[in-house]
Amino acid sequence: MTADPAAAHPSLADAAPEVLWLDDPDRPAALDPLPVGPTRAELVVVGGGYTGLWTALRAKERRPETDVLLLEAGECGWQASGRNGGFAAASLTHGFHNGVERWPDELAELDRLGAENLAEIGRTVSRYDIDCRFERTGGLDVATEPHQVHELAETAAAMLAAGHDVVLLDRAAVRAEVDSPTYLAGLLDPHGVALVEPARLAWGLRRACLDLGVRIHEQTLVTGLLDDGRTLEVDTDRGAVRADRVVLATNAFPPLLRRLRLMTVPVYDHVLATEPLTPAQLAALGWEGRQGIGDSANLFHYYRLTRDHRIVWGGYDAVYHYGSRIAPPLEQNRRTHALLARHFFETFPQLEGLRFTHRWGGVIDTCTRFAAFFGTAFDGRVAYAMGYTGLGVAATRFGADVVLDLLDGAETERTRLRMVRERPLPFPPEPVRALGITLTRWSLERADRNAGRRNLWLRTLDGLGLGFDS
Repeated sequence: MTADPAAAHPSLADAAPEVLWLDDPDRPAALDPLPVGPTRAELVVVGGGYTGLWTALRAKERRPETDVLLLEAGECGWQASGRNGGFAAASLTHGFHNGVERWPDELAELDRLGAENLAEIGRTVSRYDIDCRFERTGGLDVATEPHQVHELAETAAAMLAAGHDVVLLDRAAVRAEVDSPTYLAGLLDPHGVALVEPARLAWGLRRACLDLGVRIHEQTLVTGLLDDGRTLEVDTDRGAVRADRVVLATNAFPPLLRRLRLMTVPVYDHVLATEPLTPAQLAALGWEGRQGIGDSANLFHYYRLTRDHRIVWGGYDAVYHYGSRIAPPLEQNRRTHALLARHFFETFPQLEGLRFTHRWGGVIDTCTRFAAFFGTAFDGRVAYAMGYTGLGVAATRFGADVVLDLLDGAETERTRLRMVRERPLPFPPEPVRALGITLTRWSLERADRNAGRRNLWLRTLDGLGLGFDS
């Protein structure tokens, strides 16, 4: 008899409903809200996640004299930027395959810019002494079903032909890297991924911004954006801010521009963290390279080691709530956390008896092309970047430079990219949106169980350039 998927797994009995990365004694105190009353700034950045923090930092690095004000409704890094798995990928296109499908003619340039961007993140971490455990571990994609072995081989051949330094591993070789009986093959990318502690990266960027003179006010909700014909007015629950230019970095949360309301949908990603592994448990895994790992299913898992030898394990069951609902109670999902725990021990049966100490979830934004998109409004005085679809740890720095280029009206190698100039197709309104997402997720799960064969619905979406992923 199949176990009830909603039944709690015994390994979760003591798991705190908290984010591991935020449950940190070094978490900085919240900054003061915006003083009540009118104020002014040259550049206002709305949102204190990676997009907003990188934008504020890069604005000051480019022009130190710029008066930059960053406004955050909660605390910097308290949402997706502090909850994620910490995979800083060089890819700007949500993986090589998505880049080939959408921008084949400029993929070489995108790959070069992505590699440079990741290297600059490492230099920034060093320059500002950000203690976020930036590790150039590389990434490992694993095949857990026979059809995925062939798919990895095709990907490896294409990436090698495009100049990527990747290694295709057979079953014995991948299990020598990390030992799981579910692994049938692997694709090792030794240079394309770094790991970070995500909340600490956000806190470090916040401190760097403050040191450079950025004014940051947390606990300040932005409620509207108006143009009076002379300056922009950013309305908050503390008063109005006059600004020459504005960057919107709200991502999964409702946008301030009506035109963007159908461009993304919020989905909930869920994650577990184990107790620290013993030396014997680590030895049973191998994993000496500490690579970030993802499996090759449509509904995929991602996982990595922490500095104190825990395993952070997430993904698979991306959850959309009707009406694009976002609410704190949705961050805990008994069914999904139980599924993740079961999948964990199927992958690593040698760790049976290990306990999870933290369980959490959080909202990310996804768009129909899976990679970030950019644009301007109000005659080029407002710029935005959104739609990172869970792969924004590194790509948000690139996005920050894009929006600053757009505000400057500058033609650069970034703004000339089709990826930057094009927009994804919007999602339909409700109820069609929820029906489409539900059908798509069901079809993806069915394809995973059916040797990767995509049904008519998925093939139609492929032809339209639409999609939804875990």
